[in-house]
Amino acid sequence: MALVYRPVMQLSGILFSLLGWVLSCLTTYLPQWKNLNLELNELEIWTMGLWQACVVQEEGGIQCKDFDSFLALPPELRISRVLMVFSNGLGLFGLLLSGFGLDCLKIGERQQEQKKRLLLFGGMIFWISGITAIVPVSWVAHATVQEFWDENIPDIVPRWDFGEALFVGWLAGFCLILGGSLLNCMICSTEVHSFSIHYAVADQHDRCQHRETETRP
Repeated sequence: MALVYRPVMQLSGILFSLLGWVLSCLTTYLPQWKNLNLELNELEIWTMGLWQACVVQEEGGIQCKDFDSFLALPPELRISRVLMVFSNGLGLFGLLLSGFGLDCLKIGERQQEQKKRLLLFGGMIFWISGITAIVPVSWVAHATVQEFWDENIPDIVPRWDFGEALFVGWLAGFCLILGGSLLNCMICSTEVHSFSIHYAVADQHDRCQHRETETRP
């Protein structure tokens, strides 16, 4: 049963991590980090992402313009762009390491300790990648909330609201952390299980030797 349970958990961890990495890449390039709905013109919705700002019209048309300068962006968007790209790179690196450490992969079957280390390092990288994805998304959300409830801004000035990309980013970070946790927990449980089997076999061997000694004349 344990031989079946272990690869299933490993594949589940890899699939969650892969899903988190894909969602993280999608979050990085989505222009809906912040939404702005103008009350004077309800036919248009402004959106802002890490790379460009867009105008969505009710007729279905969308026009986007890339930001001219990286330094001209607000601090939360500048840092978020760097962190999200870093998170995507870490996620890809974690997938490569964990993939070579899977039991279902026949490469390196005789090097089980090396495969366990690859899974362990891959799981830790997924944790870092997930946290690196959650931090910028939460930072932009926090800055949006502060700006929304800022009493110094007149009420007639439109306020930015949460965009869909923020929720995708939170889900991406959660999937990456969950995938890394499944991989690392599987390694720990496997090591405990192997130690228990070794102890049980040794104990049974000692008992057999003790019985043979008693039966001898």
